[in-house]
Amino acid sequence: MELSHPVSGKSAARQSSSLPLLSLTIGAFAIGMTEFVIMGILPNVAQDLNVSISAAGQLITMYALGVAVGAPILTMLTHKIPQKQLLCFLMGLFILGNAISVIAPNYAVLMGARMLTALTHGTFFGVGAVIASSLVPPDKRAGAVSMMMAGLTISNIIGVPLGTFIGQHMGWRASFGTIAIMGVITLIGIMIFIPKLKQEKSAPIRQQIAALANRRLQLFLCIAVLGNAGLFAIFTYITPLLVKVTGFAEHNVTWILVLFGCGVTIGNMVGGKLADWKLMPTILGLYFIICIILALFTFTVHNQIAAVVTIFLWGAASFAVFPGMQVRIMGLAKSAPALASTTSHSAGNLGNATGAFIGGAVITHLSLTALPWVGSTLVGLALILGIVCHLADRKYAASASPVSN
Repeated sequence: MELSHPVSGKSAARQSSSLPLLSLTIGAFAIGMTEFVIMGILPNVAQDLNVSISAAGQLITMYALGVAVGAPILTMLTHKIPQKQLLCFLMGLFILGNAISVIAPNYAVLMGARMLTALTHGTFFGVGAVIASSLVPPDKRAGAVSMMMAGLTISNIIGVPLGTFIGQHMGWRASFGTIAIMGVITLIGIMIFIPKLKQEKSAPIRQQIAALANRRLQLFLCIAVLGNAGLFAIFTYITPLLVKVTGFAEHNVTWILVLFGCGVTIGNMVGGKLADWKLMPTILGLYFIICIILALFTFTVHNQIAAVVTIFLWGAASFAVFPGMQVRIMGLAKSAPALASTTSHSAGNLGNATGAFIGGAVITHLSLTALPWVGSTLVGLALILGIVCHLADRKYAASASPVSN
């Protein structure tokens, strides 16, 4: 079922990029759905498995931990496997993990299945980003990555509500069954449409790890952590913020989050185009815009219309920065682009957990209304680091260029 011809030349890459990118996008959609759908069916899972809501919530925490810790390890262990075969292997694990979730007899088995599924998350996006960028000309790489990532963002608009609806009406196991079926569809798409890419000679594991020791790369990973921390310090507690401070009824929050997801999807696609145009100015400009939006949210959160508009713009700006960050991080580790890309997802998940922790501490020691300006401060730190990196890059480029007489 594989395409037997290798991709050769720009015209072939352009001609054959749409369906392979669509396969990657569907895979990203399925992965996003399996990550977030548990939030909507948490009470159903807790009741069926006779555990508390807080215990069931650890299914979310352990998934994030599986992504943050397991993904780079799995990427290093599989670095010699050709990229197409590796994607097939990852989707096989994904299907297996969700299938086990469907028949899990108890909490422990479900936890193990979630962690198995989480292993595929970062590595899929890491390898997928490398493949997506190789299918298009160099000046279209961020756009290709953003198309793949659009699957993750669209899953928040369509996939998670759909999975929640299925779980509430047919049982939570049916939600994971649906995701497993989507995994099968993705696997078939990868087998048929992803071409046999010329496999670059894989760097030894020691050299790949050494690539991660690049100080500029480490700074960008710190930027990813801080940026995501600023996002999740607020987003984790968006429901109580909108209900207790803004005054929305709880059932209205779902539609506000759908609007947030629409902003996320639009921002992701626009951000990819902007990053292809001007990479670093786009990244820095977007972080600056996010700082301003969150600072304004401190005030607009008290007005329903203003709060909804702010949330839409916040979602668009926050996810517009991701494609450019992904491309930049891959560019800083040319000897290990897949590992660097995977590590960026690990950094992002570390930021998610850090942001949720900081947000909880802010609520405990300050108040709900302090969340927006704390989030703005975290993103501001990411912006400062980004400016430092950009200035250092310009200084390095100036010193490396030959002096003309």
